[in-house]
Amino acid sequence: MVCEKDPLVQKVCELYEQISSLESLKPCKDVNMLFTQLVVTCMPPSPIDVTKLCKSIQDIRCKLIRLCGEAEGHLESHFSTILGSYDNPLHHLNIFPYYSNYLKLSQLEFNILTKHCSNLPTKVAFVGSGPLPLTSIVLASFHLTTTSFHNYDIDPSANSMALELVSSDPDLSQRMFFHTSDIMDITNDLKDYDVVFLAALVGMDKETKVRVIDHVAEYMAPGALLMLRSAHGARAFLYPVVDPCDLRGFEVLSIFHPTDEVINSVVIARKIPITKQCSVEYPLAPAKLPNKCFDIEMFNPLNHVNLLEELDIEEQLS
Repeated sequence: MVCEKDPLVQKVCELYEQISSLESLKPCKDVNMLFTQLVVTCMPPSPIDVTKLCKSIQDIRCKLIRLCGEAEGHLESHFSTILGSYDNPLHHLNIFPYYSNYLKLSQLEFNILTKHCSNLPTKVAFVGSGPLPLTSIVLASFHLTTTSFHNYDIDPSANSMALELVSSDPDLSQRMFFHTSDIMDITNDLKDYDVVFLAALVGMDKETKVRVIDHVAEYMAPGALLMLRSAHGARAFLYPVVDPCDLRGFEVLSIFHPTDEVINSVVIARKIPITKQCSVEYPLAPAKLPNKCFDIEMFNPLNHVNLLEELDIEEQLS
């Protein structure tokens, strides 16, 4: 059982107390400083297993993830407003402080995607796109340059701000669409997408995340791909964790854990055809993969080669 005596846990708890006492989580000197400290604390590879945290630390972790989500929303709204004041907002994306991270994460996700599909997708959905849909913008601009992107967010103001960013671009304005909807209300439309991306903060607790995954599993087309963001080690204090056992109705293809400043892990899974789900070989559960590891070269500012671990799916499901 991991408890308060662990130095990393102690530091995270100290930062949680300071963050939770702030009057507002909108960008300012104190907010920026505390969240930077939190990220720096949680970023290094760590053997910590958040499932083994004691109850009091589990509660703090859940509250901290929500605080991180709220702060991230404020940060994106702040910079989306600034970008929207330019005649060509997409020419100034580098003013967002984490833009380089999105470039790296999108490159990683594109590389993983192309390993598991023979043709590039023509139509994708991004669930939880927010006021600054950088993943969709970067993928559409640099990697999936003929693909249409349907961005879903429950907040109409977020979609309005996001639309403002791409409306002046002659290409993306024709390929990026914004839908103000709760993903739990989207049913048959999900069958139209080759790939569904699920943002890290869609479902900030385990129960909600699993409900969303079960919902998209019910309506996605057989063979379509689901890409999710998860977290590993101490980074799970910042974002929810998606376990292979959460992906019922999917064949889990790969789970990659970056070791650089890209915080999120990347999970890719394929929707299992109903006929196979009901067979002995394909029960309604995530399929097991043979044990294997991949060495992937990451984008590292120090030009070091990082190893991305592919989880031992067999062990996870046993």
